[in-house]
Amino acid sequence: MATMHVDGVSRWYGDLVAVNDVTLRVQPGVTGLLGPNGAGKSTLLAMLAGFEAPSAGEVTLDGEPVRDNPGIYRRLAMMPETEAMYDELTGREFVTAMARLHRLPDVRVATDRALTLVDLHDAADRRIGKYSKGMRQRIKMAASLVHEPEVLLLDEPFNGMDPGQRVRLMGTLHEYADRGASVVVSSHILEEVQQLAGTIEVMVAGRHLASGDFRSLRRLMTDRPHQYEVVSGDDRRLAAALVAEGATESVTLARGLRPSLQVQVTDFEGFTRTLPRLARSLGVELVSVRPTDESLESVFSYLVEGR
Repeated sequence: MATMHVDGVSRWYGDLVAVNDVTLRVQPGVTGLLGPNGAGKSTLLAMLAGFEAPSAGEVTLDGEPVRDNPGIYRRLAMMPETEAMYDELTGREFVTAMARLHRLPDVRVATDRALTLVDLHDAADRRIGKYSKGMRQRIKMAASLVHEPEVLLLDEPFNGMDPGQRVRLMGTLHEYADRGASVVVSSHILEEVQQLAGTIEVMVAGRHLASGDFRSLRRLMTDRPHQYEVVSGDDRRLAAALVAEGATESVTLARGLRPSLQVQVTDFEGFTRTLPRLARSLGVELVSVRPTDESLESVFSYLVEGR
């Protein structure tokens, strides 16, 4: 199983610092690379792929340098965000060319397998110039997958895809990662990364800001309030006890079809201990306790604001 190490990597262009002293590890599974435009995500992916040389630091795959290492190139692939394509070729011809470049033993079988993976087998003999944007994304994906790389680097892979195509591609990437591959996905669609990635790497202004799954990132923000919806058998009684205990920053009774308590806390661990203890002592049933601010978008906004 392939593991990539990024050790103190920087990349600058004259006075512009695109990536600044980034250290992280990419292991088997799906890793999400998040950050606003200009954060350095595409530059970092290019260095992971060996297309760009770091100005400082080193990128290695299983201990071997990635840059200027043809043997390593056969173990990885990158799908760039750029739209430049060979429009005069058919999808099949494009993927076949990639298979031949990798000197695969059975070009036809490899090409058919890759086209089937991205659900383009029926459109394989149409010219790429006639493809929709979503289809162009999928043919790039097929070209990246044709040699079954151990490391797959994807820059905004879902652009232009309809919801059904996105769901199918997510399934394909999960299955590919489950076979032991290391998949890195850079995307601005936060909900998709939340569904797709087990590990998230956050970059802002060229720096590596945080790492972990989105809930662990949320836990890093101990100075930020956590918000929960609590549904119980007696909301008023439980609210009074929480206020008296001093376990919350605020408690609001929410009315409607589903009455609940909207609770804001800063001491997450203290709240998780206090709430069930109070409910048990009062004889109040806890129906559900649900975080309402743990979307990846909320996490990312907090991290960017607090940098």
